[in-house]
Amino acid sequence: MKFKFPGLKILDLYIIRKFIGTYVFAISLIIVIVVIFDYVEKIDDFVELKAPWSDIIFRYYLNFIPFFINQFSGLFTFIAVIFFTSKMAYQTEIIAMLSGGMSFRRLMWPYFVSALLITSLSLTLNLVVIPAANERRVAFESQYLKKKKNVQYDRHIYRQTYPGTFAYIRDYSGSSQRAAFLALEKYEGNAIVSMLEASNVSFNPETRRWTAEKYITRRFDGEKEIFERHQQLDTMINLNVTELGRVQDLIKTMPIGELSEFIAQQRGKGSDMIATFEVERNQRFSYPIATFILTLIGVSLSSRKVRGGTGLHIGIGITLCFSYILFSKFAEEFAKGGVLPPGFSVWIPNILYAIIAVYLYKKAPK
Repeated sequence: MKFKFPGLKILDLYIIRKFIGTYVFAISLIIVIVVIFDYVEKIDDFVELKAPWSDIIFRYYLNFIPFFINQFSGLFTFIAVIFFTSKMAYQTEIIAMLSGGMSFRRLMWPYFVSALLITSLSLTLNLVVIPAANERRVAFESQYLKKKKNVQYDRHIYRQTYPGTFAYIRDYSGSSQRAAFLALEKYEGNAIVSMLEASNVSFNPETRRWTAEKYITRRFDGEKEIFERHQQLDTMINLNVTELGRVQDLIKTMPIGELSEFIAQQRGKGSDMIATFEVERNQRFSYPIATFILTLIGVSLSSRKVRGGTGLHIGIGITLCFSYILFSKFAEEFAKGGVLPPGFSVWIPNILYAIIAVYLYKKAPK
């Protein structure tokens, strides 16, 4: 028998309107509060560094809001579901629906339609909108916020340029395109075989060439070391200027296609940060998909009329939601530390809470 999705009826539209309306209201309210507090915190920098109002609104806050919406989308989806479903349950609307012949499975249809809309929004933000918005927001912060000025580069930069070849750069300045120290290290297995060192080096971002007046080389042959001094260093390193910045911040500004190409490039270089990049890519899909899981948990919990009222439902729901976020963070660190494969680590919270959702669904009133 071929399964067909039922069409949307008046009752479905009523639930969708309640769901989306509560979600939008909750997100809008918290955004207003956060923007006000953020503005109060940063107003001194805005005034002192003479940030134009147009830049504050359009370059900063307009690009800050999508990030915030997506960051808390799952939580507020959960709160919205529990809040209005619990209210419907205590007004006996859920009982009336089930008594009228509607199955609990059929009742879930408008919830999943709403979850699909929110998931689509979250995916669009994650894959396309937020990376570009992050780039514009970071540029604004570098220009008008004191705490963010000249901190886009770590003091110690260590990157793998080829398998077995590493570059160490200290005190690199993006404005002067100079570094206090450069070292190129080549390894065979776990043993270092050669090293190049130079002080006060200059970098040309277009050619990716590093120059210095003097440099030294060291070659290691067992216990023997060959030390040589040289004049006029002029060498190219397999690093783009963007790779000199904080890579964790850099990947957050990449659309999904560019991120995938970057991962392939870094894998070719033998980078030891592939796990971090894979976590970022998988999270862009896993977190929006969690909307369906959190929706199922929320409806299953709050559709039953119990002592304690809406407050009890919200309390249990928020505890579950925050435990999901906490578990996700732990799994992310396990992936970055190489304890577990990145794909598995990022998706395991969804798998575990999907099992919890199915259990609660089976226990929900029918």
